[in-house]
Amino acid sequence: MSMSGESEDADKKGFKLFGILDVQNVPCARESLLFGAGSALAAGLLHFLTTSRVRRSYDVGFAGFFVTTLGSWFYCRINNAKLRVQERVIQQGLRNKVVYQGTSLDPTQTGPTQMGPTQPQPPKDF
Repeated sequence: MSMSGESEDADKKGFKLFGILDVQNVPCARESLLFGAGSALAAGLLHFLTTSRVRRSYDVGFAGFFVTTLGSWFYCRINNAKLRVQERVIQQGLRNKVVYQGTSLDPTQTGPTQMGPTQPQPPKDF
């Protein structure tokens, strides 16, 4: 029993970068760091192969890591926010469909004029 408890604690703990960023549980963190590491390696190596300047290549690699990590982080977070908004709209639409289904406010039931639900007319007294 203690072995399963230890593995559950290890799974929940995750990996913290610099002691603050929980890479396993924060959305987009893992992908952003991997993209940043790849771009740092590529940018630094390409700069070194073209100029043979070690220190400048290290600086270019670090700048590539920083820019790519932040860029992919913001891009991913914006896309996640858009998806959450779309999910909320769809959920609200499904709730409305269930609530209004079979009533005169049902958007799928159209009248003969195709204008949607009709307003009740007051009785005519002549």
